[in-house]
Amino acid sequence: METAIVMGGSSGIGLAVARRLAARGMRVIATGRDAAKLEKALTGVPGTVSTAAVDATDRAALDDFFAKTGAVEHLVITVSGGEGGGTFAELDLSALRRGFEAKLWPHLEILQAALPYLSRGGSATLVTAISARIANPGTAGLAAINGALESMIGTLARELAPARVNAVSPGVIDTPWWNDKPADFRESLFAAQAAILPAGRVGQPDDVAQVIDMLTANGFVTGTVIPCDGGLHLL
Repeated sequence: METAIVMGGSSGIGLAVARRLAARGMRVIATGRDAAKLEKALTGVPGTVSTAAVDATDRAALDDFFAKTGAVEHLVITVSGGEGGGTFAELDLSALRRGFEAKLWPHLEILQAALPYLSRGGSATLVTAISARIANPGTAGLAAINGALESMIGTLARELAPARVNAVSPGVIDTPWWNDKPADFRESLFAAQAAILPAGRVGQPDDVAQVIDMLTANGFVTGTVIPCDGGLHLL
């Protein structure tokens, strides 16, 4: 039985990935900071699923976690933060710095800590965002965070071969990432996106999870960033 670790598996995309990989017959370990939230989210998910409370910003905790977990075939990193958005003239650079600390550094710390245990021919899949590749006003900071990750994918794939390294770049996805925004703003944004996106709707966590599932299964895809954005990058 293959082992998959989903970092950030208590909600949204990470939770959808944990469900999909468990349904495929993998042994899934889902992590997050809040043990109770993890346990509640994963309760009743069919398959071999366990949880572990891990702070993805704590390198010592990550090293200890992977040492205890041992060999892993698939690593999925979905951890993220909510800061870094806004027009550049008004952008709070302290908030942008916190955005980097919440997403860029945890992705790199997790991947580096996992390397001694990632199997040959295994996979590591990062979750970035389509802000990295569209010139959308108000997203320069988010583009910087996610673009930094995306720019590394090809080099990582060559350096870490035969393990495969890929990323999925979501667009507007209806996840708890939006929960700190006012409900009327969120609903208005989703409606506006649905009206202009070629797909005719905003995304759901499982849309992204399907792509990640494919990347764990397909042994011939590496060094690739796949948009999953309903066509937002075409606009």
